Amino acid sequence: MDDAGVVQVTDDLAIIQTADFITPIVDDPYTFGRIAATNALSDVFAMGGRPLSAINLVGWPARLDERFLHEMLRGGADVAQAAGCPIIGGHTVSDDEVKYGLSVNGCVHPDRIIRNQGARPGDVLLLTKSLGTGILATALKRGRISEEEEQAMVAAMTESNRAASEAALKAGAHAMTDITGFGLAGHLSEMLARDGDLGIRVVAEKLPLLPGVRERAAVRRLKGGMAANQDYVASRLRFAPGLESPYLAVLCDPQTSGGLAVALPRERVDAFISEATAHGVRATEIGEFDQSGLIQVGPETADFSRRE
Repeated sequence: MDDAGVVQVTDDLAIIQTADFITPIVDDPYTFGRIAATNALSDVFAMGGRPLSAINLVGWPARLDERFLHEMLRGGADVAQAAGCPIIGGHTVSDDEVKYGLSVNGCVHPDRIIRNQGARPGDVLLLTKSLGTGILATALKRGRISEEEEQAMVAAMTESNRAASEAALKAGAHAMTDITGFGLAGHLSEMLARDGDLGIRVVAEKLPLLPGVRERAAVRRLKGGMAANQDYVASRLRFAPGLESPYLAVLCDPQTSGGLAVALPRERVDAFISEATAHGVRATEIGEFDQSGLIQVGPETADFSRRE
């Protein structure tokens, strides 16, 4: 269930390998290229690694002007260059729908790998980006989004997780994962999967949300990827009375290029937040790991001792 594969080469070197590609979320090809590349590189950062090189993966309809293709690839190249990760080639196939992403190679010291499992009871859970990109992307497709909301969505999806990953490494994170297609609840479920008794309490009001997300989530019907994510976590997800709406939609919303979920011992939280903030990353404490075996969502005062 890790975010990437890792192969140990020597005692002090391991290679990270991952691939990710997506369909367009925004109309502008350059912006879409930046989003897709940021999303693909994130898996390496989620493992505590550093990207080394990448290969373009492209599906392209013959009917589209190649100028759009060039702009999309330019967006991806700019993001990869900023990450110190040259794009050294690629492969393109004819497709009915545009698809773009990267196959990425990275490196990490074998003793510094951070997996998505390894959190301990009492660890604090922090999130490094606001939630709601899936909900806002749907609103964008329907033409029902403000300029402010769209700008916030794009800014979140093009924000690199590099600084957040480095801050987590420095702080001694026990576990880490990036929040993408399974939504926050799905990825939290994977963080708990190794230990049937490990659980987490999420403080609903602390969840960072992009502008306009809360209002849309309150009336959002779960379907598509959101409904699939709900099915995936249904056996472990519990809400305090009256909180299922809007937080069920928020937790199950498929994210693109989301932030990192980081599990840290309580005494290291301030150091992590300070380091992240110094590099422009807003890290938010959203919950604490416990031994309930569940993902419990409620206010800080919620009493989950009585289970239905």
